Amino acid sequence: MAEDQIISKTIDFVKDTLSGAEGGHDWFHIERVFKNAQSISKEEEVDFFIVSLGALLHDIADSKFYDGDETIGPKIAADFLGNLQVKQAVIDHVIKIIENISFKGGNIDQKFRSPELDVIQDADRLDAIGAIGIARCFNYGGFKNRVLYDPEIVPNLKMNKEEYKSSVSPTINHFYEKLLLLKDRMNTKTGRKLATERHQFMEQFLEQFYKEWEGKS
Repeated sequence: MAEDQIISKTIDFVKDTLSGAEGGHDWFHIERVFKNAQSISKEEEVDFFIVSLGALLHDIADSKFYDGDETIGPKIAADFLGNLQVKQAVIDHVIKIIENISFKGGNIDQKFRSPELDVIQDADRLDAIGAIGIARCFNYGGFKNRVLYDPEIVPNLKMNKEEYKSSVSPTINHFYEKLLLLKDRMNTKTGRKLATERHQFMEQFLEQFYKEWEGKS
């Protein structure tokens, strides 16, 4: 099967699988990451087929919606690609991308690196910041019934992986525990450039948020 046909079938599979998913991790999130990855790939020397499959399948079963089980996503992706008779080397690379793309608190060493993962990771992180990132952050906070903000609960920047996964802190804290850290963790030149504007927008949002919280605006 030709690569473009495999990508097309993957798109259909992801759309169907994520039908009804939480708004910040649905097909539209995947589509944005896919588009971001396409844009970044133009400036990088990467295997676009692997980038496409990795971007499309990176959140096929996000562990946060499966009681923290990180094995489900890779298994679904491997079974799907195997059924399409994708080369094993490609499947293995895509699985490693899925297993290593997440932020996971930011305090662990990434076990696998590749130019393709760098591109997809930047594409995914871009969707976590800026206007879209803010919308996704509050959408997920509402989904988990978290408070917007509590001045008594300070952000925890030293969480380990398990603490990060089980955190129930206010939504605003997530800006400091993840979103505002992403600009300086971009892998590619294009990713860093795009992240700068989105980062500044988040800083402006927080400034306005605190003004309104205190009744000063």
